[in-house]
Amino acid sequence: MSKGSTSRMATGGFKPVEEQLAYIKKGVAEIIPEEELKAKLAKSLSTGTPLRVYLGVDPTAPDLHLGHTVVLRKLKHFQDLGHTAVFLIGDSSAMIGDPTGVSETRPPLTREQVDANAKTYLEQVFKILDRDKTEVRRNSDWLSKMSAEEVVRLCSHYRLARMLEREDFRSRLTNNLPISVHELLYPLLQAYDSVALEADVELGATEQKFNLLVGREIQREYGQPSQVALTMPILVGLDGQRKMSKSLGNYVGISEAPSAMFGKLMSLSDEMMWPYFDLATDRTPEEIAALAAEVKSGAKHPMDVKMALAEEIIAGFHGTDAARKAAAEFQRVFRDREAPDEAPMQKVARGPAKRLTAFLTEQGLAPSRSEADRLVKQGGVEIDGARISDVKYELDLTNAREFLLRAGKKKFLRIVVE
Repeated sequence: MSKGSTSRMATGGFKPVEEQLAYIKKGVAEIIPEEELKAKLAKSLSTGTPLRVYLGVDPTAPDLHLGHTVVLRKLKHFQDLGHTAVFLIGDSSAMIGDPTGVSETRPPLTREQVDANAKTYLEQVFKILDRDKTEVRRNSDWLSKMSAEEVVRLCSHYRLARMLEREDFRSRLTNNLPISVHELLYPLLQAYDSVALEADVELGATEQKFNLLVGREIQREYGQPSQVALTMPILVGLDGQRKMSKSLGNYVGISEAPSAMFGKLMSLSDEMMWPYFDLATDRTPEEIAALAAEVKSGAKHPMDVKMALAEEIIAGFHGTDAARKAAAEFQRVFRDREAPDEAPMQKVARGPAKRLTAFLTEQGLAPSRSEADRLVKQGGVEIDGARISDVKYELDLTNAREFLLRAGKKKFLRIVVE
């Protein structure tokens, strides 16, 4: 599909502005500024012209996890409302490296690495977005063609002092850590994506706020109306502490087998399932609040609600039948092993997250750390029936909770965190 005015085909049937806005705002961290989004929606409604809403993703790894889908789902919401969803593969920007949130200069990827990662992205993305209604672009289409003069002209539109106000840059300067010039270029090149796409709205995680705001300013400098910046919260991983990340082992991959996804989601603490309902499902805030009230009153058991959450999330990626089979398998395995009330109980004090292997040793479920490592690697450790196979997995002990821990075939312990 082409960019700009050629894709701005008039379409009817847009919902009223307030109704669209209510749907868009579900789970959103910030809309900058909200009044501009209202005005853009009103103009879209009156002219029958869809907004151009884009999400850029740098293919720095081959697989997407549930954390990545939070912003993708918001792009789908705009698509549901009849607006143009633009999915941008940042193949050129990935080779530079986004400095957001990093404490040191990171090595850029090679073209071969980027192309290999990008091949798997679309197959996963179209588990969420409508393939026929999504405009797919690559920023190499324009960034790779920019002359030296054009890059310098782009740099002239933004002040260095403003760039150094960015938190990660400021922190590195304070700590005498290096910043390479190519890292300063990254926000400007991302901003130029907004110009090339003629974006009305750009989506990103909260950590991308600075880059999105640079895009607003650069669009003005190039004579375009400024895009609205919409940010989504970071999805906390299964450990309940840190951002979902494959390197931390606290992730749920969207291409993983349904049974593996189900087991991982069932390892969430009771408190953590509510953000997942908000950010990883289409349940309304009212529906989520009603569920939480039922759990609090005892009308529903937390595990039953968590199973419904896992089934709902998995159905979105693998279909309803696969999700039901995963739920049935989990229930059968959990029931066949040992009923929760038959296991001995151990109370532990709340505290910081702890490496699971260390906890197994402390609780006498493994004679040594090396044996605990072996048990985990061989799939012999489960939390509430969910198999944990990552030796780096950290157990959430920060919140009051109760869970069943199995080590080996016959060792069970019901842990009560208080």
